[in-house]
Amino acid sequence: MSYELTIEPIGQTIEVEDDQTILDAALRAGIWLPHACCHGLCATCKVQVLDGEIDHGEASSFALMDFERDEGKTLACCARLQSDVTIEAEIEEEPDAENIPVRDFPGTVVRVEALTPTIKGIFIELDEPMHFQAGQYINFDIEGGAYSRAFSLANPPSTGRTVELNIRIVAGGKGTTWVHENQKVGDRVKLSGPYGRFFVRKSAPEALIFMAGGSGLSSPRSMILDLLEAGDARHMTLVYGQRNRAELYYHDEFLALAEKHPNFTYVPALSDEPADSGWTGFRGFVHEAAKAHFDNDFRNHKAYLCGPPMMIDACITTLMQGRLFERDIYMEKFFSAADAQQVRSPLFKKV
Repeated sequence: MSYELTIEPIGQTIEVEDDQTILDAALRAGIWLPHACCHGLCATCKVQVLDGEIDHGEASSFALMDFERDEGKTLACCARLQSDVTIEAEIEEEPDAENIPVRDFPGTVVRVEALTPTIKGIFIELDEPMHFQAGQYINFDIEGGAYSRAFSLANPPSTGRTVELNIRIVAGGKGTTWVHENQKVGDRVKLSGPYGRFFVRKSAPEALIFMAGGSGLSSPRSMILDLLEAGDARHMTLVYGQRNRAELYYHDEFLALAEKHPNFTYVPALSDEPADSGWTGFRGFVHEAAKAHFDNDFRNHKAYLCGPPMMIDACITTLMQGRLFERDIYMEKFFSAADAQQVRSPLFKKV
């Protein structure tokens, strides 16, 4: 059984299967709706139901409050249709965006690499190439589809059929624990994508700042490799933070890129490195390293932020104090159930 979904203000009507969410149906039809966590936690995908009946699904009471439900709002990532429905969504035109329909991609694990004590690189050769924009992410089916988790693509689009996922083990996380303990070469897997609106605005002339923490390095790495491969002349700076040297993965790769490309600068930062370790780089957090490197002046830049919510909020505050504002800041937050009760920065609107 299926229903028709009409999306305003674009006036486009698509077919939605009985067990399909509004967001999944729209993305698979090549229609982008604002979204982030895809698990009913962040409220980024909130839309207005103008007509018809829906089931709110597993939307959290924090992200979708009772009075909002009464007003006809719902979360597209959780809502399923119970009749033909018309919704209204905030769809902004992005001249640099590619509206790529989401698809399912089966593939085979060809390499599993311990990048750090807590992060594994999972390399998957897909049965057919995936087209995506550097910075986007996929949903990865784990343990034969028992779990589905979102991971950014760490490889540039030019690698074709082979994609790379950098997966950090999360304490108590069933999906990431299974990957770290059980994923092996030769496993047949499935992923869907590409998802997200995190990509470099290539038509903008400003210099680029990439700020990343932990496994949030994946998207900036994909973006930087893509830009350097294309011969992009803009200056780009990567400020990347980890707790200690053992967790600072792809460090040598970025040092080599900085040596090879005069328009690329690499600023690593360690927040909890032993004092007697011999580390001569910056000691502190990502936002502190960026403030020191740019002398608290970020004007004439575009900033791309990827990491946990607390890091993102600290970076936004620092950038704004250094005179870089909302129109020039783009971000990709990692949301987990633990993040659901965290309040977004009051300085920044939802994206």
